[in-house]
Amino acid sequence: MKRRMALAGMAALITGACSKISKSETGSKLLGAADDWHRKAHRALAGKQGLAKEYSRADLSPNFRGNGSQTVDSDFYRAQLVNGFADWRLEVRGLVETPLSLSLDNIRRLPQRTQITRHDCVEGWSAIGEWTGVQLGLLLDAAGVRPEANFIVFRCADNYKGSDYYESVDMVEAYHAQTIVAHMLNGEALPEKNGAPLRMRIERQLGYKHAKYLTAIEAVSSLDEIGKGKGGYWEDTTGYQWYAGV
Repeated sequence: MKRRMALAGMAALITGACSKISKSETGSKLLGAADDWHRKAHRALAGKQGLAKEYSRADLSPNFRGNGSQTVDSDFYRAQLVNGFADWRLEVRGLVETPLSLSLDNIRRLPQRTQITRHDCVEGWSAIGEWTGVQLGLLLDAAGVRPEANFIVFRCADNYKGSDYYESVDMVEAYHAQTIVAHMLNGEALPEKNGAPLRMRIERQLGYKHAKYLTAIEAVSSLDEIGKGKGGYWEDTTGYQWYAGV
């Protein structure tokens, strides 16, 4: 417990300092080294496939708040809300042998995992929710991820403050048992404010990694040419850590 608290404290310290030091070349190198230390230390303590704590239904938060984008400002999205996302597709693409295009019905028919976990936001709040969805690893195996893939990028429908939202993880986190493409929250269809119809749940990392309004899962060898090359919207725009383990 003490080690976990120490890691969380270091993560918060580094995140809080990002905006001040990331503008310099030296600062960028320091942040990169700290990010790498955090990832290695977290995995050394938890184990590569160690599970985040799971809770009971008695622990569910009365309201699981939305954060960041709470809708998608497009005619297509508004139409999908009305028709139950009948035309929504999730692509699995990039460095895969068999690209996939899945409907919500396709996803619901696959083996499902339900987990009750705590969502920790970098802003300091937490909530416990019950999530149901398909394990990301199952989708990657179905598509046949190629050996040269090192990262999985999550593409989203929302444009946040002028930039398309995206996030990414490495293959260890992608194949973690609790990394799921969720379509239900607390036994109901995922609400609009929480990322309907699909969002990522990456239970060992902070909330900004849990991409909402998911449209595509893309296997890539490098993050260098995506966005500003730092692996996610907040990483590109504010200097947040790419590895956000809790």
